[in-house]
Amino acid sequence: MPASASAPRPARDVPRLDEWYDPQRPVRTLARLFRPERAKLAGAAAAYAIKHSPVWVMPLLTAMIIDIVVEQRPLRELWIITAILVVIIAQNLPISIVYIKALSLSVRNVESGLRMALAQRLQELSIGYHRRMSAGVLQAKIVRDVENVVESSRQTFDSALGAVTTMVGALVITAIRTPEFLPIFLLAVPASAALIVAMRKRMTARNRVFRQHIESMSARVSEMTHLIPITRAHALERRELDRLDSTLVTVREAGIRLDVFNGRFGALAWITFQLLSVACLVGAAYAAYTGLFGVSAGDVVMLSTYFIQLTGSVTVLLTLAPMIAKGLESVRSMGEVLVADELERNEGKTSMDDVRGDVEFDNVTFQYDDADTPALHNVTLAVPAGETVAFVGPSGSGKSTILNMVIGFLSPTGGTLRVDGQDMSDVDLRSFRKHMAVVPQESLLFEGSVRDNVTYGSVDLPDSDVWQSLRDANAAGFVEEMGGLDAVIGERGARLSGGQRQRLAIARALIRNPRILILDEATSALDNESERLVQEALERLMAGRTTFVVAHRLSTIRGADRIVVMRDGKIVETGSHRELLDAGGEYATMAR
Repeated sequence: MPASASAPRPARDVPRLDEWYDPQRPVRTLARLFRPERAKLAGAAAAYAIKHSPVWVMPLLTAMIIDIVVEQRPLRELWIITAILVVIIAQNLPISIVYIKALSLSVRNVESGLRMALAQRLQELSIGYHRRMSAGVLQAKIVRDVENVVESSRQTFDSALGAVTTMVGALVITAIRTPEFLPIFLLAVPASAALIVAMRKRMTARNRVFRQHIESMSARVSEMTHLIPITRAHALERRELDRLDSTLVTVREAGIRLDVFNGRFGALAWITFQLLSVACLVGAAYAAYTGLFGVSAGDVVMLSTYFIQLTGSVTVLLTLAPMIAKGLESVRSMGEVLVADELERNEGKTSMDDVRGDVEFDNVTFQYDDADTPALHNVTLAVPAGETVAFVGPSGSGKSTILNMVIGFLSPTGGTLRVDGQDMSDVDLRSFRKHMAVVPQESLLFEGSVRDNVTYGSVDLPDSDVWQSLRDANAAGFVEEMGGLDAVIGERGARLSGGQRQRLAIARALIRNPRILILDEATSALDNESERLVQEALERLMAGRTTFVVAHRLSTIRGADRIVVMRDGKIVETGSHRELLDAGGEYATMAR
């Protein structure tokens, strides 16, 4: 079979960040994230120090040129200094490329590793966790939070290196050439430290509030886009826009408060260091004018330039504080996923390489964490391999809970659920689900070709098998009309009708050749003609397989081997369609 152009590559190994990730210690966690890249980062730092050398060497060379002019020294010295200037400026290009490559490789490695780790964790977290968490919030953590960490790390590394190398160069040369002015320079460091300590706690709190507002906005936007068909159909556009506008106003006000706070912080730092710069310039000029300390005219220019560079470097470090706080807050935010403990734990459990399809509920009880009463109460039901069992009952009777327990999304809070005699709590659910297929009420399709969607989860299948599954699903006709297996179905199958989407979902289930089949309201949203085609496809799919069906339409369930009537989490009736009608109980009432 020709390889599909969009065939996914095998997922690479992901570092287990959840084993040590600590959102309460974001600085230590961030350092740990970059630990595997420390050799590259050290090389990047060395390259930066070399490429950045003109910034802190040129004031010294400028002072030397001024002294040559003032003191009328030989021109040969001027040409030597000029040659040195040309060399240190020209080296910037090749060394900058070395620096950028080393830093980019380090940062991008951390970026992709974080996103893969978050994606892996989301795949491992329980369905209950995903039902509570907004998809928009989780998407923001993978996209926005990782971007914040990467960009804050990159900018911090880049700007901090520039500031630190400039400061070190200025202080060293000053200590050698005019050591008397070194104490004045050193005043800038404790001043900056005092400002950082005073503002850091408030900065962290404000960034946390802003991040929470952004996550709420992401959830609102995700919800709005998902509801657009319903919104437009009911002329509720203005209501949705008003709801979004309220969220946007909250984000705007929080953003303004954060920006004003950061601006006030930057202005205070700038005023402080400009006053110190003036003091240094006046002091150096006075020393040169009076002959104090042997300061020359060139030294005045050098000292003034160095102090401006020094205060500028400290200001840069201070202005990094909001960026650093933003990145650290994102480290905390990602921790909400990476350390969440609602995991489906499969390691070390029994692998089911073969499944017959015998399913047994033995006095099973289940209660949701936020519920006052059990969703299932002492349910006992044995389903032999190959039998089709349909569940009916009012909303909240426990039908969907039954299906979710068979899939393994939920575990009994009491009693035992067995498959082929094996307690499900001892089974690696990933191996079990390879023998299962699910056809939900709303088919879950993705943007791609027909082939990609039908063979999802199955690899190296010949086109003949794909076409056979499409024919069995009554889907071959419309697929041919669309252009064959390479036809693109659009995002979430937008180019298909509801019945066509369901038939593609059935074809996907057929090609897996499952032993256990879950049908959750698979025909409830279809018109009569579509239902007929889908029902025919389902009958082929159900043949010889253990099948669990939830449906409201009698046409879907009347052919089941057994029908189970549920109410308030309990089984109240079981039997075939005819037996239950003859019994005249709840099922007969529902049928009438």
